Amino acid sequence: METMRRTLHPASVLVLGVCGAALLGACGSTTKTVTVSGTPAVSQTTTGAQPTTSTPPSTATSTTPPTTTSGGTPAPTSTRAAPEPAFTQQEAKAEGLSAAAAVVRAKGFTPNNTSDYHSNQTLRVLIGTRTGSGDGYDQQAFFFVSGRYIGTDSSQPSATLRVVAQGDTEVTLAYPLYRKSDPLCCPGGGQARVRFALNNGKLAALDPIPPVSSASGLSRQ
Repeated sequence: METMRRTLHPASVLVLGVCGAALLGACGSTTKTVTVSGTPAVSQTTTGAQPTTSTPPSTATSTTPPTTTSGGTPAPTSTRAAPEPAFTQQEAKAEGLSAAAAVVRAKGFTPNNTSDYHSNQTLRVLIGTRTGSGDGYDQQAFFFVSGRYIGTDSSQPSATLRVVAQGDTEVTLAYPLYRKSDPLCCPGGGQARVRFALNNGKLAALDPIPPVSSASGLSRQ
């Protein structure tokens, strides 16, 4: 028995050693497994700010295609009437003035100042001096309605007269006034202003016209 114990003891020791080794191996495996499983897995996403890529704005410009009709033909665009060119307006005024001046000349007078004739007014006027007058006196006013001659301020000329105001249908003339002894060059009686206006298409004096001559009072000659 003593001999058997001694014989078996080394075997037991061997078995115990193997078991211990196995246990240690198992424990080591378990420890390794725990260690591996305890390591945090690497995340596939990062928590840091991701670089962003800005898309440059498009430089292409879009154009709107012209409107077309059902047949594919571009639709007609609206047109605006352009104002009458300035040169045609000037030509029309020149023609009106030329015609009026021709009438004055046909009556035996020469136009004094063509700027008195306003083509944009309904009532227009030209002052004329008798053609051939050596002293520049003997004047008369010729009136027109839209270019049509309608008459004079008086049946007889005045020594001088001038346009002092005018509007669309009214013209004011100034007549220098003479005393009986005044020379033709130097009227000493002041002046009279007479307004002429249209009355149913006819010329009418709104104020008294001074007389051609006067033995005691003032006159326009």
